[in-house]
Amino acid sequence: MAKKSKAIAQELGLGRPKRRPIRVAQAIQEELATLFLRGIKDPRVAVITITKVEVSPDLRQAVIFYDTAREEASEAAAGLSSAKGFIRSHLAGALNLRLTPELVFKRDVGALNQARIEELLREDEERDEPAAE
Repeated sequence: MAKKSKAIAQELGLGRPKRRPIRVAQAIQEELATLFLRGIKDPRVAVITITKVEVSPDLRQAVIFYDTAREEASEAAAGLSSAKGFIRSHLAGALNLRLTPELVFKRDVGALNQARIEELLREDEERDEPAAE
């Protein structure tokens, strides 16, 4: 009975996280970092920082979270969508995988939230400084 429930939990993805998707995500992030520095000539993509990569357990999809300046967000998204095929073909050659994951680019809102919180804290400190004198 215990073996059957363990097999069902693994089938549903409820067991321990697999190491292979984590390793593939790290490899994709490293490849993209070097590719954005040296391989892509598009200036819209040059201002992008890869913050995190998540790969599905079956290695068929990779969600790539990126950060860029607020003013350049729409241009960066357009640059990524136009370079998606080139990026995927580069990853296919660089990573020794049977299937190259489908790439999905998402802007990292965590970095945006962090910047906003820091801005609010600075404003609060500036308000408190005159009162301290």
